[in-house]
Formats: sequence, structure tokens, C-alpha cells
Amino acid sequence: MSVPDYMQCAEDHQTLLVVVQPIGIVPEESFFRIYKRISAVSQVNVRDSQRVLYIRYRHHYPPENNEWGDFQTHRKVVGLITITDCSSAKDWPQTFEKFHLQKEMYGSTLYDSRLFVFGLQGEIAEQPRTDVAFYPSYDECETVEKRIEDFIESLFIVLESKRLDRATDKSGDKIPLLCVPFEKKDFVGLDTDSSLLLGLKRHYKKRCQGRMRKHVGDLCLQAGMLQDSLVHYHMAVELLRSVNDFLWLGAALEGLCSASVIYHYPGGTGGKVGSRRAQGGSLSAEAGNRHRPGALTSNGINADTSAEIGRAKNCLSPEDIIDKYKEAISYYGKYKNAGVIELEACVKAVRVLAIQKRSMEASEFLQNAVYINLRQLSEEEKIQRYSILSELYERIGFHRKSAFFKRIAAMQCAAPSIPEPGWRACYKLLLETLPGYSLSLDPKDFSKGTHRGWAAVQMRLLHELVYASRRMGNPALCVRHLSFLLQTMLDFLSDQEKKDVTQSLESYTAKCPGTMEFITFPDGLKLPPVPFTKLPIVRSVKLLNLPTSLRPHKMKSLLGQNVSTKSPFIYSPIIAHSRGEERNKKIDFQWVQGDVCEVQLMVYNPMPFELRVENMGLLTTGVEFESLPAALSLPAESGLYPVTLVGVPQTTGQITVNGYHTSVFGVYSDCLLDNLPGVKTNGCTVEVIPALPRLQISTSLPRSAHTLQPSSGDEISTNVSVQLYNGETQQLIIKLENIGTEPLEKLEVTVKTVNTKEKLYGDFLSWKLEDTLSQFPLKPGKIATFTVNIKVKLDFSCQENLLQDLSDDGISVTGLPLSSPFRQVVKPRVETKPINPQESSKVGDFSHVKMLEAILNFKYSGGPGHVEGYYRNLSLGLHVEVEPSVFFTRVSTLPATSTRQCHLLLDVFNSTEHELTISARNNEDLILHAGECQRMAIQVDKFSFESFPESPADGTQFANAKQLEEERQQAKGLEINSKLDICWKIPSLKREGEASVEGVLNQLVLEHLQLAPLQWDILVDGKLCDCDIVVDCKVGDPIPLEVKLTNWSKHSVGPFALTVTPYQDYQNGVHNYELQDAITFVGSNTFYIDSVKPTKDSVYFGALLFLYTGDFYLNIKFHEDNCSKELPLSWFCLPSVHIRAMEPMVQTKL
Repeated sequence: MSVPDYMQCAEDHQTLLVVVQPIGIVPEESFFRIYKRISAVSQVNVRDSQRVLYIRYRHHYPPENNEWGDFQTHRKVVGLITITDCSSAKDWPQTFEKFHLQKEMYGSTLYDSRLFVFGLQGEIAEQPRTDVAFYPSYDECETVEKRIEDFIESLFIVLESKRLDRATDKSGDKIPLLCVPFEKKDFVGLDTDSSLLLGLKRHYKKRCQGRMRKHVGDLCLQAGMLQDSLVHYHMAVELLRSVNDFLWLGAALEGLCSASVIYHYPGGTGGKVGSRRAQGGSLSAEAGNRHRPGALTSNGINADTSAEIGRAKNCLSPEDIIDKYKEAISYYGKYKNAGVIELEACVKAVRVLAIQKRSMEASEFLQNAVYINLRQLSEEEKIQRYSILSELYERIGFHRKSAFFKRIAAMQCAAPSIPEPGWRACYKLLLETLPGYSLSLDPKDFSKGTHRGWAAVQMRLLHELVYASRRMGNPALCVRHLSFLLQTMLDFLSDQEKKDVTQSLESYTAKCPGTMEFITFPDGLKLPPVPFTKLPIVRSVKLLNLPTSLRPHKMKSLLGQNVSTKSPFIYSPIIAHSRGEERNKKIDFQWVQGDVCEVQLMVYNPMPFELRVENMGLLTTGVEFESLPAALSLPAESGLYPVTLVGVPQTTGQITVNGYHTSVFGVYSDCLLDNLPGVKTNGCTVEVIPALPRLQISTSLPRSAHTLQPSSGDEISTNVSVQLYNGETQQLIIKLENIGTEPLEKLEVTVKTVNTKEKLYGDFLSWKLEDTLSQFPLKPGKIATFTVNIKVKLDFSCQENLLQDLSDDGISVTGLPLSSPFRQVVKPRVETKPINPQESSKVGDFSHVKMLEAILNFKYSGGPGHVEGYYRNLSLGLHVEVEPSVFFTRVSTLPATSTRQCHLLLDVFNSTEHELTISARNNEDLILHAGECQRMAIQVDKFSFESFPESPADGTQFANAKQLEEERQQAKGLEINSKLDICWKIPSLKREGEASVEGVLNQLVLEHLQLAPLQWDILVDGKLCDCDIVVDCKVGDPIPLEVKLTNWSKHSVGPFALTVTPYQDYQNGVHNYELQDAITFVGSNTFYIDSVKPTKDSVYFGALLFLYTGDFYLNIKFHEDNCSKELPLSWFCLPSVHIRAMEPMVQTKL
């Protein structure tokens, strides 16, 4: 026997071999469809018996193997079924002749045969025949299975007759010697009847008996009589062992093992669970036989006669089965021509050991099978041999050894000696080797834990898969396997190998780009996509908040507005404290529908050359999202490199960033974050709120190089700067442009001054929002204007540090006379050498530039986002450089002619480089040259500050008292400054501003400018006397004199006494008080004033009589008593009285 059957298993010894073959031209598909139906009838319960026949079908069986049918009966072809197409009666004789010729091929061993004819109809088809069945077509053959069952029953009858015939041979009858093909020539011419060969005759007889017993055992096993077969096998072993008939002894031992295996493992050892004893309840039949010894069937055939006790005694134990297999194989090994028998016995033993889970012993049998020399095998037989070895190694758990032989089989499919190499078969076998080398076609298996398997072997195998795919003409498979190699074996590739693999990949993707689609094979196997998660490698994914100017904010306490809420609860612990995974947690900021959103990835390039990544974008779920792909080029083996991917959400809701997509080397990849366990993320789920308008601002001022850094951490979108002189006012025109897609409906503007220690007087920034809101709602693309008044009014006083600087620069501003105005030009000292000539070249440049910074915040909303209660903030940073204009170096007061007025003296210093004009209300302009200081006097009415809060009397609240005093003083300065209206102009620059005295006035000056709490009014002849008012009167007429005291203090005052003394001023410093002859008082010249309560007044009357003409003055003096001494002297400031006495008018009579 030269052709091994690698599918042999121990239970095949109980089967009957039936060959199914076509005759003539039969479509392959039709043949195998009928063959499949025929082979399905593999078990048949014998009629009127509890035995089961097992059939083994083959559609191809070498005739030379049939010659070994006496050695092992399961190798004998006992049945032949032929299938043919015959469409006409003319072809029938020829077809039937072919059937007989086919029978002759197996004629010596056939029990029975059948011919199935398809397509023939008519008289011939209607003739009843037992060996021929006619069917109209392959679709109309419902009785095929029934005819096969009848055919098997006929086989059983012949088998049973042969068994009975052989089993009942008398010992005296001559027993034929059963031989294997290569033994027949050894027994030719041997005379076993000669008396000279008595010993040989006895030896020959035992050999004949032993071989026949073994043959009967095979027949009993095929006939379903397991117990009898065990008995016969045991007897055959004893007989054959005694005559050293090793080949047949091995066969008897193998038969004994097979019968024992059938008993111990009723499910079979062939690997197909339930393939045997699945029909007809064979186990119950066996059980029935155990309790019916000697039962007879209706056809007179004796049933199984052995009892359970006998079976258990004769049956080998599982351990003995393997020992007997070893012994049988050792006997087979003595015969060169029995290589196939030895090989098949090894395979059967391995299958048994696999069930027993004795892997090491099974590997020894397989190792022996590898080294069994057979005849020169064809390439197909080699492939089959290595494939079966691989399968057996797989069954015993030797996965790597199995993969080794499977790969050899694959390589054999494409051997150079084959005219047409089977690359598809090679590829398929290579795929089957992957698990044995710890390889998987799914790249996800390589992203968990450490690498498993030998990387060098795995890379070799992957390269072979690529080569086989190329030879198959399937570039898509080449791309998929090369991608897998690059993705999973990147850490094990050398720099040169990386370059070679990528070049190969690019050449394949030029023909067939790599995709994320599954590649499905005809047998259903699917190749999963291979995303390039390592090209580049991503270390972190961070969802970025929108720019500060575009971030949405939720309105607070919007009662009465149309604002929808998502939940009726103010606080939800479920939302706030969700315990989801880090990757699924919700981020605490929002994205806005229609706005560009960003995700930052930290990536690096592991390749030794520049890596070009194209079409890199985001993968999202939950919200319709327009990804805007990017392209990047990473340098060789770069460090962490930030990459920002952008996109625009088109709808609202929850959006989850699941990963990113790339195109590298022509391979498109969808990289999911769930498959990247090493990636750090701040969360991947964010809420998208409804669309909001986008506001862009532009100003009339230049941009500032200085960026404001507010303490709140907010970013300033735009920074502008302006240079102003102290006291100057300038308008800032701001253009508000709606560059979004939603209308701008709401706008609020606030201001915050930052980073300044300077004291500001008045409003730094002011505006009227109503003019701007009248242009709302602002449609997309429209522009509105907003005007802001910038007014810088810092302290104009000359502080001590400035005085020190001025003194250091040789400028004298102290010790100036107060009696008359002065003019002094400021010049540097001659001995003072400037450190930097360029800086000191400017006259009056003392580097006292002050910085003011403010942030204008625009809070705006509109569109669907406004309905949901969201708004945006846009901030404008304003940087103002305030240069000094004028300084008030000294402030003092002089009394005026009126008690209700005084002169305010201001020493004004021009600190600019230009000629400056300064003016006040009702005063002439004063011209100051650069660096010049000059005094100006301003006559002002005294002020009544009684409406301002007084300082608290309680001294315990020091801080509050001090603050209150500062507020009172500031309010006084504001009122005084509003009345003075001091302004400056620089004609050469056409710039002007105001100069404030608010921070200049000290307490003493304020007291001088304040009206006394006691207001004295003197009326002469009903006319109020004050300043330069002259009251005219006539000589000889009494003139009424009225003194009125009004108490504006908080306490009662008085009593007081005052004396009126007239005098004449000769305008030369001489006053004449001796006027008794010129003036007389009607009554007393001393007035007594009782106590006056707060806010009350008291009026006292007297009269004067002038006897002569002239200019007279009244000097009113207070008597020094306790009441007057307690009050300040300034409270007793009475106006001067000037009376001119004239001759009376003489009336002439006409």
C-alpha cells in the first residue's frame, strides 16, 4: 500500500468502505451534491437487529490499497456506487458497460454495487432493477437515501454470511493463508503437506489460524459484534505471537486497540464530536445486547452472544491501549513495505492520546511518524502529510509545532517543482499558522500588555503573507498585511527595515489605498482593518476651550426673561459627581454651534525619517460635526509635538471625541481612543450649546504692544494705547461688527481699572450706550459704533518726589514771594551733567509719565444661545500714557475786599516741551513757556460746605472717621474745581485740557475758601454793604443802620457785643477817628446781640446822622468776652462799610 490515509482513526476499523464515483461526464457540482446526500447515510440500524453498521464513503480510493483488504478488512472496498448522466436510450448500453468495467476494478472485494442514472426516462427507466436506480434529474431524487439504506442492508447480509462462514471453520479443514501483497511471492511453491516439513507445517497452520482469527475479528467488528471481535483479537494475538508473525501480530494488536477504543470512547477520536452513534440509538442497542445473550434475529442470524463480563475482561484499559499501539507500531517498523500501515497506526494512536490529554506521549508518536520513510511522495501528498501533522500537533496542544508543519505545507504549495504553484492554498495555510506563532490578524490584540511570541519569526511570516498576496494578484491584502506588520512590529524593526517596509507599502497603496473596511474571504474569514495608531504615536488628547472672547457664559438670576432650563433642580449630585470613566467624563466648558472648536494632540514620530501625515481629523459621535482635516510633517524621531485638530459642530447636544483619522503612506486609519490605553485625556465629552453671535471690535486708536494681564486671568482680545496729557479728554470710537451668523440683540458695557496706583479724579471712561443700542438688533455683517470718552485727570499737585527731582535738576520752585505775580524760566544747572544726553535734551522732561490701564468689557448675546440664557464677553484693553501738563507747585489765598470772596493764588508750572496757555473762569489767559513757572490769582466766591457730612465726634472709629474726612475734602475740592474751570491749551499741538485743583487744596486753604458759619450782614439805608459798595446819604438825614447775624453752625452762639466806630481814610495811611462833630449816633453805638440758635438769625437796628459831607467808613469791633473767645476769629469777619454823605438837594421854586 503506497497511499496513506491521514484521516484514519481507530473507529474506522468498524466501518464498511463504499466508493462513490462518477461515470462519464457528470457536473462536479451535481456529483458532490448527490455524494453529500449519500455520505449522510453513514449509520444504519440493521433491520430486526440491535446492531449498527457504520459506512465510510470515499469518492477516490487507490486500487492498490484495496489489495490490503485481507490484512485489515476496513481497507477493502465492499460497496460501489456510481453516478452517471444519461439523457437518451442510445447511451444506455454504453453507460451500463462502463458500470461493469468500474465494478471489475474492485470486483474481487465488492459485496454489492449500485448505479444511479440521472436524466433517463422511458421504457428502460421503468424496468424494475435492484442494482440500477433511475431519476429524472438531480433535483427529483427524493428516494436516494432510502436506496442507500437498502444497499447497506445488502452489504450487511453478505458481511454476515462471510463472518459466519469464516467463524464456523472446522479445525480439521484446511484454513487458507491470508497474505499481504508483498508476502505472496514468499509462499509460492511452498509444500505444506510434506511430512518432512512437519515442524514447518505446524508453524504454518498456527500462522493460518492466527491470521484467520484476526480476520474474523475484523469481520465481527464491522458487523457490530464488539465483544466477539475482542475475543478473536486476543486469540489471534496468542497464536501469532507464538509463531513470530510480527506483521499480522501488529495488525491483531491494532485491531484489539481499535475495539477497545470504540468501547471506551463511543463519541469517536476523529475530532468530530457526536459523529458516531448519533443515529438510531446505538448506545441503547448496545445496552440491549448486554442483557440478551444469545438472542436470535428473525432472519436466523445469531446476534451478539458475549456478555458484559466478557467484554470488560477482554477490553483493554486506556493505558494498555497505548502500550499495545506502541508494540504494534514496533512490529510494523520491521517491514519496509508496511510504512503506510505504521504511519496510519501512529496517527490513530495520537488521536486516542489527544482524547486522553497525554500530549507528551502523543508527540513521541508524531515524531516517529515524521521519520517514517515512504515512497517518493508527490507534492500534493506532501502537503497533505504536513497538514495532517499540523492538525494533530494542534489537537495535542503543541501550537507552535503545529504552525511549523502548517507553514511547511504552505511553502510546499508554492514549491518550484510545481508548474502552477497554488498561491491561494499557500496563503490560506499561512493564515492558519498565525495562532501557533501568537499572531492575530486583529491589531487590538497587540495593544494590550507586553508582546507575545518571537517577533523575528512573526515578521518572517508576515512577509511571506505579503509575498503570497502579491503572487495572488491581490494588492489590498498586501497593503493590509504590510500595515499590520508596520503597526504591530514597529518596535522590532531596524531603521533600514522601517524604510524598506514603508517604501513597499507606498508602492502598493499607489495601486490600492488602504482603507478601514473589512476584507472578507470566500470562506467567511474577515481581515479587520489596521489603523496606524503608532504613526504618529499620540500621548495625550485634550479638548480645548474656546478663546476667551468666544467662550459662552450662563446668565445668572435671569428672572423674568425667556430662558429655558434643562432641569428643575438647582443642583444635581448625579451630574456633579458622576463616576464615569475619565475618558467619558463631561468637561466643564461648552462649545458653541457653528464655531470652530479645537482638540490638541501631543504626538511624536517614531520613524527614522520625516513622517508626512495627511487628512488628519477628528472622529466624533453625538452631534453632527464637520471635521476640518489637517496635514502635518513630523521630523525624524521627534519629541512630543503639539497638533491641533479643528472642526465645527453643526447641531447642539452632547458631543464625544472618539478618536482621529489619518492618512499615512496611503493608508487611511480611524484611530479610536478606546484602543489607545496609554493616551491621557481631560475627558472627551463636551456640551454644544446653541449658536451665539460673534462680535469683533476695531478702534480709532493704534494697537498697543503692551498686553494687559488682569488679575482675574481673563484674556484681552484687543489692546489699544493712547498718549494724553494730564487733564486731556479724547474720544475713542469703537466699531462693533457682527461677524457671526446670528443677530446681536443684547449688549452691556462695563469698565474696570487695573494696575494703577494713581488717584483718578472724575470719570476716567464715560459713554452713552443708548446711542449704540438704537442700532440693534445688529444683523450679521453689520457694524455699529460706540463712543467712549477718555478723560485723564490725575493729581496736579507737585509732590515731594517731584520737588526733589526739580531741585536736583536746578529748578527753584520754593521760596517765591506771594505778594505779586512772578515769572521764572526753569533752566538746568550748569554743573549738572546729564547721564544720557538724548534723554536730557528735552526741556522739562523729567520722566514723570503715569500709566493708566482699564478693561472695557462687552457682554453681548443673541440668537438661539440668548434664548437658552448664554452670553459672551469681549474685552478691550486700554493703555493710557499720561504725560504731565501743568503742576500747581504752591497754593495759597489772600483776602478780597469782600468778606464773601477771596483770592486763590496758584503757582503754575509748565512741564511740557511746548508753550502753554492756562486760563480760568473770568480770568485772562496766562502764557507759560516750556519749563516756566508763574503765579496766577483767581478771585473766587467763598463756598458753603455745610451740606457735606461732618466728621464724627466719636474718636473710636478712626478708620471710618479718616475715610469720611477724605470724602468731605474730596467733595469740597470737586465743588471748588467746578467753579474755577481752569483749562490749559497747547496751541502748537492743538491740544487742550483742564487742570484740577482737587488734589492740591490743603485743609488751611479750604478753611480760607469756606464761608464762616456766622454770616454777618450790614445794611445802611436798606442797602447791603460789602466789597466796594458805597452807600450815598444826605447830610442831616438820619440813616438806618441794620446788623443781621445768621447762625449756620450746629450750635447756639452768643451773646455778643460790638461797637461801631466811624473814621475817615485819608488814603495816606492816616485814619481819623475824631469825628464827634461830624457824625452822631441816634441811640447807642454799641449793639448787644442775644444768643442765636442754629439756622436762626437775629437783626439789630440803629441810626447815624451825618452833619458834614465826606467819605466815611465804619469800623465794627467785637468786645472780647468769653463767648467771642471760644469761637475762631474767622467767624467774626464783618464786611467793610463805606458811606458818602452829600449835601441835600435844594429845590428851587420856579
